[in-house]
Amino acid sequence: MPQQHTAGRWVRIILIGLAAGFLSGLFGVGGGILIVPALMLLVSFDPRIAAGTSLAAIVPMSMVGVISYAAGGYVDWAAAALLAVGAIVGAQVGSHLLSRLPRRALRWGFIAFLLVVIVSLFLVIPSREASIEFTVGSVIGLVVLGLVTGVLSGLLGIGGGAVVVPMLIVLFGASDLVAKGTSLLMMIPTALSGTIGNVLRKNVDLPAAAVLGVSACTTTALGAILAASITPQLANLLFAGFLAVVAAQLIVKAIRSPSS
Repeated sequence: MPQQHTAGRWVRIILIGLAAGFLSGLFGVGGGILIVPALMLLVSFDPRIAAGTSLAAIVPMSMVGVISYAAGGYVDWAAAALLAVGAIVGAQVGSHLLSRLPRRALRWGFIAFLLVVIVSLFLVIPSREASIEFTVGSVIGLVVLGLVTGVLSGLLGIGGGAVVVPMLIVLFGASDLVAKGTSLLMMIPTALSGTIGNVLRKNVDLPAAAVLGVSACTTTALGAILAASITPQLANLLFAGFLAVVAAQLIVKAIRSPSS
């Protein structure tokens, strides 16, 4: 449900949106890994409202990011569609399993996955001319990747970009820019699907989501421009650092919530 926000709270919400938008454009992620804890810590949001509000804000943010990457030809529309099909189904599966599986074990499993991805980013340097080749195997692989991403999103509240971007680079041979643009496109229908469910369950502060989304849109393109201006090697290094921060945040959460 919407909360009554003071001027100071609105300023903090705007600043969160500006930071999340820049990270979204730079790394091809939704920004939820920053938005959710920031709303909880800085604006005293309930965790469920924070997650739902973040997901709603991701929609306009991702749209601007897609436009920015598409302008340079860095979006694989077919791959994004296959990922989205899997992710939409996976998100529903993850939501269904949320109350049935031990989240602590899942969280540590995801942390281990992120650590493997971080190492792989130092071993695989993408080519800016690389593209995804479509075979029967790669089509099935993209749907499965989307499915796994959706399940993790539903279970852990983690945005798809932290999984999709490195996997498109490492497993499917995409360039870092194509991986980021494609990841952002995949997030739009996925976030819309989740947001509809959250609105029905009254788990979204729509005014805050609108302010977050609009403020994020002003910096998303800047992040995308920076991503295109740096080398693939530096892009991988920065993304590995970002994932390390995500992993550290999850480790702290796992240690503080031993029973969840």
